Amino acid sequence: MGETITFWVLAVVSVSAALGLVFSRKAVYSALMLGAVMLSLAVLYAVQDAPFLAAVQIIVYTGAVMMLFLFVLMLVGVDSSDSLVETIRGQRLWAMIAGLGFAVLVALAVGNLVVAPPTGLAGATQGAGGNVPAIAELIFTRHVFAFEVASALLITAALAAMVLAHRERSRPKPTQKVLARARFLSDHPSPLPGPGTYARNNAVDMPALLPDGSISELSVNRVIARHEAEEGGLPEDPKLAEAIRQAVEEESK
Repeated sequence: MGETITFWVLAVVSVSAALGLVFSRKAVYSALMLGAVMLSLAVLYAVQDAPFLAAVQIIVYTGAVMMLFLFVLMLVGVDSSDSLVETIRGQRLWAMIAGLGFAVLVALAVGNLVVAPPTGLAGATQGAGGNVPAIAELIFTRHVFAFEVASALLITAALAAMVLAHRERSRPKPTQKVLARARFLSDHPSPLPGPGTYARNNAVDMPALLPDGSISELSVNRVIARHEAEEGGLPEDPKLAEAIRQAVEEESK
């Protein structure tokens, strides 16, 4: 009874997530719906006394393959518009042929499931010594070609994502030495304070900023302000010049 209830609940969840995967307009939502389908299949495997398949479904497919999908989406970009120009000649024809072939395979699988008598887990693993040896025997003997093709497709997908996300540089990447030299040759050799930073201490390199963007008078160094005022070398920034004048007046008082 519990197995039947679990099946019907997960069947509704799986079919709903599969429909969301197909009809969702955002690729990230489709990937999440695919994850829901995979988790539902893992629970169904666990209910059918196949703990190894359940663990593989969660670790390999829901974990590794789903992360690969999200990794590809993150690299390629989910906001990029689809091109309507066919870059590969005849891809629609081959896509239709592949779709018809897949439909035939699904029809044969469903027909075999309906017509053939159920074997059960005990009959499927009979003579193999258990669930794990039976799966290993099928993977490395009968389905070894399909297993290797799936592995090659996953590796190709990861390499294709890296190739699509690669951008050629118009100029060489600056090294740490070049960045440090450019920073010391600039007007601000030390890092600039972030916006909205309030400091009640003196800043030697530049004053702190108040939340409204104005310069804090308390953070202007009095010695530097008096020196710049006496030398007549006030900065071009009117806010900074006004802050220096106010600091000099306060120092005179």
